[in-house]
Amino acid sequence: MPMKLYNYFRSSASYRVRIALALKSLTYEHIAVNLLRAEHLEPGYAGSTADALVPMLLLDDGQALTQSMAIIEYLDEVHPEPPLLPPDALGRARVRALAQSVACEIHPLNNLRVLKYLVNDMGVSEPDKSRWYAHWVRQGLEAFERQLQARSGDVYCHGSAPTMADCLLVPQIFNAQRFSVSLDGLERVQSVFDACMRLDAFSRTQPSACPDAQS
Repeated sequence: MPMKLYNYFRSSASYRVRIALALKSLTYEHIAVNLLRAEHLEPGYAGSTADALVPMLLLDDGQALTQSMAIIEYLDEVHPEPPLLPPDALGRARVRALAQSVACEIHPLNNLRVLKYLVNDMGVSEPDKSRWYAHWVRQGLEAFERQLQARSGDVYCHGSAPTMADCLLVPQIFNAQRFSVSLDGLERVQSVFDACMRLDAFSRTQPSACPDAQS
């Protein structure tokens, strides 16, 4: 029985895991969980994961994994080729720091449930919601840019091969583009994004290529 990835095509956290699975050439069944229709809150799905979020990776032995970074690190440990973390401790720390810059600093402030709460519960207008989104995404990407500029010669976030950091950066750029966030002046970020999108693992797993993209 192949692994099953419960995910939503526009979910950046889901896209992260799709990239990692593709980089490692792992097969899985794509199972759509539509967040806009609140399918993640239905008893059948919510009962199988404590946080009722996507993605969830159901392993072939029935074990369920949640949280995208934990899933990616699990895949890297169980299927070590190609590696998504560098071989040295300092390199691994840097890649994890870059990944956490997206997962911990940018994404929590602009994911769907936060934006819906701003509008539906706090009465924030759509223009102000967009300003909120653009402010935090841009600020976070500027910090990411500074981290990339601290090293020279890298094709990807760290070195000459994609790592977990690239798995997290690319989906965040897709979201930024979708919400018309300015990427002006983020030369290293844009260069890494362009390099990643030339790879099949990033391009064929992007939101528009997902089976549920039209739902």
